[in-house]
Amino acid sequence: MGNADEGGAEFARRVPVPPSRPFLHTFRANLKETFFPDDPLRQFKNERGFRRVVLALKYFLPILDWAPTYNLGLFKSDLVAGITIASLAIPQGISYAKLANLPPILGLYSSFVPPLVYAMMGSSRDLAVGTVAVASLLIASMLGKEVSPAQDPALYLHLAFTATFFAGAFQAALGFLRLGFIVDFLSHSTIIGFMGGAATVVCLQQLKGLLGLINFTTSTDLVSVMKSVFSQVHQWRWESAVLGCCFLFFLLLTRFFSKRQPRFFWVSAAAPLTSVILGSLLVYLTHAENHGVQVIGKLKKGLNPPSMTSLTFSPPFITVALKTGIITGIIALAEGIAVGRSFAMFKNYHIDGNKEMIAFGTMNMVGSFTSCYLTTGPFSRSAVNYNAGCKTAMSNVVMAVAVMITLLFLTPLFHYTPLVVLSAIIISAMLGLIDYEGAMHLWHVDKVDFCVCIGAYLGVVFGSVEMGLVIAVSISILRVLLFIARPRTTVLGNIPNTMAYRRLDQYPAAQSVPGVLILSVDAPIYFANAGYLRERISRWIDEDSENSKSESLQYLILDMGGVGSIDTSGISMLEEVKKIIDRRGIKLVLANPGSEVMKKLSASEVLEAIGQEWIFLTIDDAVTACNFMLHTRKPKAVTEGNKASCDDAV
Repeated sequence: MGNADEGGAEFARRVPVPPSRPFLHTFRANLKETFFPDDPLRQFKNERGFRRVVLALKYFLPILDWAPTYNLGLFKSDLVAGITIASLAIPQGISYAKLANLPPILGLYSSFVPPLVYAMMGSSRDLAVGTVAVASLLIASMLGKEVSPAQDPALYLHLAFTATFFAGAFQAALGFLRLGFIVDFLSHSTIIGFMGGAATVVCLQQLKGLLGLINFTTSTDLVSVMKSVFSQVHQWRWESAVLGCCFLFFLLLTRFFSKRQPRFFWVSAAAPLTSVILGSLLVYLTHAENHGVQVIGKLKKGLNPPSMTSLTFSPPFITVALKTGIITGIIALAEGIAVGRSFAMFKNYHIDGNKEMIAFGTMNMVGSFTSCYLTTGPFSRSAVNYNAGCKTAMSNVVMAVAVMITLLFLTPLFHYTPLVVLSAIIISAMLGLIDYEGAMHLWHVDKVDFCVCIGAYLGVVFGSVEMGLVIAVSISILRVLLFIARPRTTVLGNIPNTMAYRRLDQYPAAQSVPGVLILSVDAPIYFANAGYLRERISRWIDEDSENSKSESLQYLILDMGGVGSIDTSGISMLEEVKKIIDRRGIKLVLANPGSEVMKKLSASEVLEAIGQEWIFLTIDDAVTACNFMLHTRKPKAVTEGNKASCDDAV
């Protein structure tokens, strides 16, 4: 707080100027708070020798932490969960690989090695690792613009492995450098719109399989897809359409049943594999492949072949692989971390976002060396894992073992699996990602967030997946910039018989103080908003002068409680405001400035110009001092002789 003059009556406690600290000390503290808020090394500081090495290994390999206490009871739960998600992972893996224009066997490869890596390095107990539709669509869209998967399948496959490697390297780098906050630029509204748009595009792409079309557009926008569909009406296969609609109805029916009866969650989880088995038997018995129903064909047996030598780092293709890897890596991180945190919240445990990034990055880099493409933690598979009662990441190991058995012995059984069944599986999974209820909730709560959501959705559907992402992120960043550039300033009034001061436009009971204008600034003061705040404060003063019918304005109190920091442009703004209001006979008063603001003011000449006796700890103290000065009719600081009156006023 302040006093009325340097030798006189104190209205309240003085606002102290924080002690100055060396620049390097402050810089180091801010840097640590930005990149190491959880201080991951604190648990190692008091340890020495071998114990320190063990703790470090447990930090990077969480399996070393829970494996020693693992028991048969936990394994029984993980065994059931692992087998359940394997029944979903096998058909989904094949389906999503086809969506990415990759050989179907890569979907099984990607469900074998990455889950093993994540089981060792991941901190989530519920995340089930595998391929996802959105990343598969991104790979097909971005790589397909440069290389045709039909004309040059080998190069396309090599670029997919290279993009996966870059995605993994980028994810791991974010984790090691503690840059996970970058993912936070994908807001909740952005993800709702982007996922909904991507799901819509994926469903539209599946019209190729449902209608039995051979030639289809590589574009993902709605107009191109509709043109491609209706320009080939004479090539539609009714057999394929009927079969696809039947299986789609079956899949949606099982999902509806499982939602109504949660204890039968396994019905929906087993439906995709059941559809594959039934579809394969139907095609085999009726020879439907000879009547326009396309099948997967031969899948070679055996585990993942090495693919390290297949990575392509030569121009000009390295550019598209790098771009694809970074974009798909960010999307995969956002989805995987969001899913992991959601289920961790349900079970009341914590996952480390940066450790998750390292785990995702490592499993994708290892995957790129073993014929896998991009993987993360999809919501559908993780939800099944959670509902199946998994206890640890061992469920991923069980799933990987089940996929390994499939690769070694069961791949020939998928020869007659109709592609239309895979399309039905993808569509049924994607319909769950169109969160129209979430979009309506955004409309009711925050119209700007709704615009972000719709912008992302329309950008994906009518443009491209990349365009939708750029539009959504751009709108989100623009909103942040507008908040900074145009911070909210509000007029405060006193709640009668209290020391509380609230917004006049929000609290009808709040009353303005005669002769005093109280303004609250709700954002840091930077170069981007300093000019606007100067003009806005001047307009508030003019409006108050026009509306005042009694006592003229003599004091301007700025509530600085919401001003977390201020730069030199902000300090200059305060100097200009003081000069402007001084010419109008108004005194500038500051209330509740933070430590960073006080240090900046103390280092400049503004503190002397304002006078530290006019800086107060609370708004009530500032108003008390102003009222006292108005009552005594003295525009300057009170004198020592007014000490008794000051004390009475306080």
